[in-house]
Amino acid sequence: MSDRYAHYQHLTFDRPHPRVLRITMRSPLKMGAMTALMHKEVSEIWGDIDADDSVSVAIITGEERNYSAGGDLNQEKKMLSDNKLLMESMNEARNLVYGMINCRKPIVSAARGWAVGAGLATLILADVSIVSKDAKFSDGHVKIGVAAGDHAAIIWPLLCGMAKAKYYLLTADSFTGEEAERMNLVSLALPDEEVEARAVQIASKLADGAPGALRWTKLALNQWLKQAGPIFEASLALEFLGFSGPEATEGVDAFLTKRKTNFDPNSPV
Repeated sequence: MSDRYAHYQHLTFDRPHPRVLRITMRSPLKMGAMTALMHKEVSEIWGDIDADDSVSVAIITGEERNYSAGGDLNQEKKMLSDNKLLMESMNEARNLVYGMINCRKPIVSAARGWAVGAGLATLILADVSIVSKDAKFSDGHVKIGVAAGDHAAIIWPLLCGMAKAKYYLLTADSFTGEEAERMNLVSLALPDEEVEARAVQIASKLADGAPGALRWTKLALNQWLKQAGPIFEASLALEFLGFSGPEATEGVDAFLTKRKTNFDPNSPV
């Protein structure tokens, strides 16, 4: 494996096909939640893949039945009173989204188990997303008192339509992989035991294809996402503005202490 990947600590790499790089997210936290370092690594990996001439296609997956339950709320609690951490996290969130969009190589995601927050972002922003039918997903931003920034505003309405996007982003309800396929949020939902093999099959097929034609097709299609860039930037700014307010303080604390939230109904917003 190239030395360009040697410094990654929470991402491991293998080659299921000579020109396919499989990235496995390995977190020490429950349900594959991202440590601060892992969040940084997931935001940076796409530039290395784009520059690696030995890679034609990337797969991103989780460890065994964990995909990623998103950011570590203990880290996010620190962000509430540390502007430097807050700005670093915001920049990483931006780099993750634009990194996946601008990476010339096709990206295939393979998800089993839970995908939430930044984990859900890597799943849905992939060019081809393969999920287990009984995988569970949620965009939980509003549960912790911040706007659904991250990846949601740039891609959900395009994939599943505004009605479904508003429903799931405003309610933060969870849904299965089967439901995600039905509303066109992911490419394919399969029996759990077939997910990884199908991801490798699709990635290998792409790796054996015409690289220029595939990259230019991705480039053209992703102009739809780039047109939504100002919407994404607004949602990202509003999400991280929320981390400086009382709703995020209440939401994060309630989640960590496993109690019901008590948001002030008279918000000045």
